Amino acid sequence: MQNTGNLKVTTGGDREIVMTRAFNAPRRLVFNALTKPELVKQWLLGPPGWTMPVCEIDLQVGGKYRYVWRHADGREMGMGGVYREIVPPERILCTELFDEAWYPGESLITSTLVEQAGKTTLTTTILYVSREARDGVLFVVRAGVTDVEVAEKAVAEFREKNLLGVVLNGAEREAAYGQYYNHYTGG
Repeated sequence: MQNTGNLKVTTGGDREIVMTRAFNAPRRLVFNALTKPELVKQWLLGPPGWTMPVCEIDLQVGGKYRYVWRHADGREMGMGGVYREIVPPERILCTELFDEAWYPGESLITSTLVEQAGKTTLTTTILYVSREARDGVLFVVRAGVTDVEVAEKAVAEFREKNLLGVVLNGAEREAAYGQYYNHYTGG
């Protein structure tokens, strides 16, 4: 299965992030890559130094999944959720909640797979509990931050600002994101 490298990240409504990517593979193979632990462990790793020692998937409605990542220095990050709808190989609907939540609430993830001429377009829509939660995640995604420590600092500062009740308009929010990115990445 070849990723064509064309990830598109947009927003949908006030609380959603929509990620779309095309793969040069039939949707059955892309669906397997999303649902089989031995395949998930090959691509859902993050930056260098991280492994995925726990990857459990009970692929049925009401079934749970659990992921735990471990850094070479011993730090761990875990998350999981519950499958609400599964239509192989077309659609998966599940919840997502991190053990040490870096954004408020539980998100709802809808993944749809559409095949045309042997290529599959995967569209993943993530619904957050608030616009602020969505914007915090969007900042990290748009910044392309791959260093986990940099991302943790940026998210912690962003969360602190939101918890203090700072409400920014769109232009102010984009400027603040740019400042966080530049500060933590030296960019």
